[in-house]
Amino acid sequence: MRLLNSTKHPDVKNNFSHCITRIATRGIVVRGSHILLLYTQRYHDYSLPGGGVDAGEDFICALKRELKEETGAQNVRNIKEFGLYEEYRPWYKGNADVLYMKSYCYVCDIDEHLSEPELESYEVQNGMVAKWMDIHQAIAHNEHTIANSHKKGMSIERETFLLKRIVKEFGL
Repeated sequence: MRLLNSTKHPDVKNNFSHCITRIATRGIVVRGSHILLLYTQRYHDYSLPGGGVDAGEDFICALKRELKEETGAQNVRNIKEFGLYEEYRPWYKGNADVLYMKSYCYVCDIDEHLSEPELESYEVQNGMVAKWMDIHQAIAHNEHTIANSHKKGMSIERETFLLKRIVKEFGL
């Protein structure tokens, strides 16, 4: 899969001692200028639906599972590779000091109707909801959050980069 971007958070030093790797898939579902996103109240941002690939799980199976769990998407189909976004960022759990995050992004179609999502407890606590959003409004919202919010999460730069790349490549 083509590399879209590789970043290192400013708090990650070149001489970090222990790094863990997390692999995730992210779904890009576009209808006109609208895209299926997750709004997270805690971080006041929009992100692509997706999440971690379980040990031994196929990437496409993980993509379908995550889309169903987070958005209620049904019949995920016409799956095509979009690209890989990799990042190094601080990690504050266990004995690791850096997280190497690899997000494999796929374009796909889903059925019109979304079923009830099956969110994990932390996602519910963070106020996560699936939402069809005009992609340009989502980008503007995230950029405003980046510039003005003290509670922004570390993934917002990745998500905003990906949304802009989608606009460019889809001609939106």
